[in-house]
Amino acid sequence: MKTLNKIIQFTLMALIASVSFSSMAASDRYGKQQVVYHVNYDNAKKQASALRNIQNHINAVGAENVDIRVVMHGNGLSLILKPDALKEVPKFKAANANQVMTQKIDKLKLQGVSFNICANTVKGRNVNLDKHLYDASSSDIVPSGVAELAHLQGQGFSYVRP
Repeated sequence: MKTLNKIIQFTLMALIASVSFSSMAASDRYGKQQVVYHVNYDNAKKQASALRNIQNHINAVGAENVDIRVVMHGNGLSLILKPDALKEVPKFKAANANQVMTQKIDKLKLQGVSFNICANTVKGRNVNLDKHLYDASSSDIVPSGVAELAHLQGQGFSYVRP
């Protein structure tokens, strides 16, 4: 019985060491990263894929090793546009902030991902921040989505448009 307990203890220790080593190896391989994801399309499947890419990115690098910003402008704002808002903002063809999408967004936010909203789109399409958008606040607003993309790249952020 003592031998069996020792075998189990050894196996558990080896498993823990292996998991720790593989996560250290991933962070060693990729180091610290700053990444901006660009969303300016309203296709729900592409948007869901973008969120999946972001989660995979975090899984590979570790949330503590990556600063991720999602910049949405134009039709990309449909990612967080509530479905019942669509009738009030006719300049959008899609409102993709359904329960599945918002759960993914919440999970990413809990891991430190920021979602930035273009002020030009909000103004130009008459979007009410509190009424029409999911979990958006004035601190999420950037003056211009395109200018924010350029600004972040100038600050060393890598650009990804999934």
